[in-house]
Amino acid sequence: MKIIDIRIHPLRTPLDTPFAFSQGWVRSRSSTIVEVITDEGITGWGEAFAQGLEPPQIATAVIDSALRPLLIGADPLDIEVLWHRMYHMTRDYGRKGSVTAAISAIDIALWDIAGKAYGVPVHRLLGGAFRTRVQAYATGFYRISGQGEAARLADEALAHHEAGFRAMKVKLGYGLKDDIAVMAAIGRAIEGKGVTLMIDTNHAYGVGDAIRLGHALADHDLRWYEEPVAPEHIQGYREVRSRVSMPVAGGENEHTLYGFRDFLGAGAVDIAQPDLGSVGGFTAARHVITLAQAHGAQVNPHVWGSAIAQAASLQLIAAVPVAHHSVFAEEPIFEYDRSSHPFRQMLVREPAIQKDGWIDIPMRPGIGVDVDRDILDRYRIG
Repeated sequence: MKIIDIRIHPLRTPLDTPFAFSQGWVRSRSSTIVEVITDEGITGWGEAFAQGLEPPQIATAVIDSALRPLLIGADPLDIEVLWHRMYHMTRDYGRKGSVTAAISAIDIALWDIAGKAYGVPVHRLLGGAFRTRVQAYATGFYRISGQGEAARLADEALAHHEAGFRAMKVKLGYGLKDDIAVMAAIGRAIEGKGVTLMIDTNHAYGVGDAIRLGHALADHDLRWYEEPVAPEHIQGYREVRSRVSMPVAGGENEHTLYGFRDFLGAGAVDIAQPDLGSVGGFTAARHVITLAQAHGAQVNPHVWGSAIAQAASLQLIAAVPVAHHSVFAEEPIFEYDRSSHPFRQMLVREPAIQKDGWIDIPMRPGIGVDVDRDILDRYRIG
């Protein structure tokens, strides 16, 4: 089998209601979708994660200009070989960010091809499923106007609960006073309802304020405290982790085995959160999972992309071993973004749907998606 073409679909659509996370306002949703085509008629789908404010044209340019020449004519089943070829040939100007996200998209598509070629879901190729369904947690609690939205966010928590979620991740990072008020309101709203909370500040604070927030929220029994400081501030992560009572999570903005080597080796986190569309695809995620296992860190993948990213991430999370084996070991949970994202609901014909807070792992070959080409055509830019 040979790769004969790579088609890139940068997508964007404006949002009717923009929302904010701590780093800025999200006024549109974007995705960089990749289609790898073979001479045997098997097509693989992948996605380069467009971080919250990232233009999809960046990864598009990397794939078109730098990666395509390395792949045309290659055997798509040589996945590890091709990953190293792409990484080494972009190393001097890549290693992180949009270049690695572009590699991620290609790699996901290659694993999709392999699954279809062998007639099995990708998690079988990764070694099998440790779980056939996964608990979903609601990611939300974005801001519509800014500060002072505690009452509305408490109502949102009740809406997530009504939809079946028993775990929720609250976006913070809007100032310590406001963050504490929001968590107090949410805590009152869900009291006695059996809900587990996590928080995510998207690296809005320095070490001192990150620690102060952790201390202020100690009574909420958080499952984790995500991205307390800037992703490159590894020593800051380590200091926060040593000073707060809840587990510290991070890694959505880290890339490949090499980045996580330093991150995990420093004892920066309890929970590593590689994003499949950013870390380097399934191939890099396998490397990171093994490294995390050796460091005694849990792996709980980050997911904020389109339906393609969701489908691929479900295959990955099925194959993630628990970090600390026991009869009642803590299992990874699946990030289910509840913010507006048309490419999550519309791009594939069978998107991931949670029921009573759980999602079944798809058993279709590859990553299991049937892409609606009308959506690709409607929202393509450039």
